[in-house]
Amino acid sequence: MFLTRFRVNTARPGARRLLSSPQVLHAAVMASFPGLLPSEMPAPDGPRVLWRLDQSARAEVLLYIVSPDRPDLTHLVEQAGWPAAATDPETPGWQTKPYAPFLDRLAAGQKWAFRLTANPVHYIRRKPDEPKKRTAHLNPVHQMAWLLDRQKDRGFRILEKPDSKRLLPGGTTYKKHEHFGDQYELTVRDKQGLSFDKSRSDDGTRKKPVTIVTVTFDGRLEVTDPAALRRTLTQGIGKAKAYGCGLITLAPLTGTE
Repeated sequence: MFLTRFRVNTARPGARRLLSSPQVLHAAVMASFPGLLPSEMPAPDGPRVLWRLDQSARAEVLLYIVSPDRPDLTHLVEQAGWPAAATDPETPGWQTKPYAPFLDRLAAGQKWAFRLTANPVHYIRRKPDEPKKRTAHLNPVHQMAWLLDRQKDRGFRILEKPDSKRLLPGGTTYKKHEHFGDQYELTVRDKQGLSFDKSRSDDGTRKKPVTIVTVTFDGRLEVTDPAALRRTLTQGIGKAKAYGCGLITLAPLTGTE
């Protein structure tokens, strides 16, 4: 497994095209692997190519990729990087590191800061006689509940705030229509509604546009099951993984995340 970081040069027209559509960026990411055929589907329970866009307060846009194979991002450098600076073999325009040494060091009880961009959804039916339909969670409380409901099986638990950091006495717990308040070391931000065209079908007709809602979670967690967390870090969480969702990354706790 490999972890890759690529800084996007947002001043270039190619970058703006890539950033305008998750479908286009997905195709560019998948083109980074010479041995991967376009028709190949990842095994349901195996490692897969995951990616995520992060934008910092300094207006930097970073593309993170987790993949079973080492990528070649030369085409991304040419379209959306700094090609002249990348002529130095020591600085090809992206950074890739083996991920396995980090994954192997994960142990129960460790605490980390984390980030996840995800597509929180649930299944509902509006009428008793109609099939259930996948629908996005739009409320931050429900989005937070979506992640909390998945933490146990994914090998971690999201840390709770100490009483001294809570604005509400004792915090609150999610049960049906109750709210979380500020019980957890978890924030939900950057909700986006994305709608974009998918590639045409084999007969040339246009497919129905893809519509997803994404949010970014920032928080702190404790490792409860290292093996399960390794699977989570390499397989992702939730739906829409092809469109920049599901990749969770960890960082050391510094007190200033």
